[in-house]
Amino acid sequence: MTALEAETVVTQADSSTAELDDFPTLTQRYQRELLAHCYRMSGSVQEAEDLVQETFLRAWKAAEKFEGRSSVRTWLYRIATNVCLTNLENKPRRPLPAGIGTPEAMAGDALETDHEIAWLEPVPDAAVVVAERDSIRLAFVAALQHLPARQRAVLIMRDVLRWSASEVADALDTSTAAVNSALQRAHAQFAERGLTEDTVCNELTPAQEQLLERYVDAFWRKDIGSIVSLLTAEATWDMPPFTTWFKGPESIGELIETHCPGGWNDMPMLRTSANGQPAYGLYMRTAAGDFEPFQLQVLELEGERVRHVTAFFDRALFDTFGLPDHLDADYRPGDHPMSLVPR
Repeated sequence: MTALEAETVVTQADSSTAELDDFPTLTQRYQRELLAHCYRMSGSVQEAEDLVQETFLRAWKAAEKFEGRSSVRTWLYRIATNVCLTNLENKPRRPLPAGIGTPEAMAGDALETDHEIAWLEPVPDAAVVVAERDSIRLAFVAALQHLPARQRAVLIMRDVLRWSASEVADALDTSTAAVNSALQRAHAQFAERGLTEDTVCNELTPAQEQLLERYVDAFWRKDIGSIVSLLTAEATWDMPPFTTWFKGPESIGELIETHCPGGWNDMPMLRTSANGQPAYGLYMRTAAGDFEPFQLQVLELEGERVRHVTAFFDRALFDTFGLPDHLDADYRPGDHPMSLVPR
């Protein structure tokens, strides 16, 4: 090592040590990206939050042993990954209904629920870093859940974090050959599921924004014909914790018509964003006339149509996404509930 290289290493180590000295600032700096990382690994927002806290706790306890051989960011990711791997031991994967092996349901079939399954959860864009939409979208995270935990970690660190094979091997205490083999197997599974860059929805076009406006209006009027016309020919619809899922506009339309209890002007929607995708909190009118949370829909678009909807029947998600716990009886689409008005 030359004198200049040695001086550079010392300078980097000093900088990292200084960063660790201000732990509150450090946690603020890396909170969102580590949450995204732990969410990709776990498929659960609540678990990811706990895993990030455990990561920071371990980092705080080990701060004096940090030697500055890597950046603090890399060091934190190594801790977080191993925290996630420990957490995932002997735990079942978190699927979506279409990923549990059941065939698509036919319109008119009975809806079956399974509350014993730990379902994949959506994550609010506001809680994570969504610089790379392809690595946070629901289809990608759902596909990750089908990989063994260590393969999952390897794919994330190599393809999302862009680490070298040797860096991943060092983080996971394994060989470079093992890392390359795991990555190859993970890529093969992703190829089987048809996940490519073409499936990523980037910034929405004006035409897509208009599509979403028509979608919200169609639900408000419960206009089944309009809803069906906004779906692609191969559109799919699933609804955790219901194990049944549906394919095709006609089948989806009949599902909404026969199983969705709301009628005309009974189902307003509030816009949010999840997993780098447009999402809506759908409310249902009550007997008292006001509206209560019903389902959180996460949409995947293809051109100027909707290709997939996952409707999560978990009211706790409305709080997770900062959506109101009710809407007044006189609410109309386009109004701004006070809880959502910028302060």
